[in-house]
Amino acid sequence: MTTQAEKAQTLARLHAAPEILRVVNVWDAVSAKTIAALPETRAIATAGHSIAATFGYADGENIPLELMLDMVGRIVEAVGDLPVSADLDAGFGDAGETVRRAIGKGVVGANVEDRLRPLGDAVAAVEAIVAAGAAEGVPFVLNARTDAFVRAGGRPAEESLADAIERGRAYLAAGADLVFVPGALNADVTRALVEGIGPRKLSVIGLPGALTAAEYEALGVARVSYGPMTQRVALTALQDVAADLYRDGAIPAGTRTLN
Repeated sequence: MTTQAEKAQTLARLHAAPEILRVVNVWDAVSAKTIAALPETRAIATAGHSIAATFGYADGENIPLELMLDMVGRIVEAVGDLPVSADLDAGFGDAGETVRRAIGKGVVGANVEDRLRPLGDAVAAVEAIVAAGAAEGVPFVLNARTDAFVRAGGRPAEESLADAIERGRAYLAAGADLVFVPGALNADVTRALVEGIGPRKLSVIGLPGALTAAEYEALGVARVSYGPMTQRVALTALQDVAADLYRDGAIPAGTRTLN
């Protein structure tokens, strides 16, 4: 059986490889098993937004931490030797302690967002996360998220870009492995971020209208994830088939037994 430390090392190697790491976000045990069954799957990422929605909570740390971590643990158990990176929002008030507890559930990496807190406070959170991993004996892989674009509040794009680079460099210096910059990033912005933060150090989200994974890879991006988009695709399919059934339709032929 692969140890937790070995899983963390695997995740770090996947981020450093020339090929972009594509992680398809999951939200419960059955979605995790479904993705883990694909031969292309190298790692699993949870979507905090989607887990919260599963239990009827809005995104943004409205779900109780115990409930979030319980589901994360179930996902870890469901996927065996695959490394799991968890979306831990902004750390639920104590990023170091939250990561320590997540490690106890088998997690080997995480996204933790800064919500544009003062830079000193955000760096301190990164340092606390790195220290928690070291204390638990796990080379924890932190995908430190900056909300420089998604919480821009109408400021000029060049200011958001400069802020993302400043924060990204600071988080890497504090021990983060990657810098996650969510937003619909075009090629020019992505290129500038890679130049400012470093090749194979940028993590992005695949949104409708964004670049493809192959395009991001060519620009030097390390990782692409999909956040709540995967659950939205699944729920769209569910609602569409329900509407068809209400019209006296039938379950589509070829439906696979994935549960």
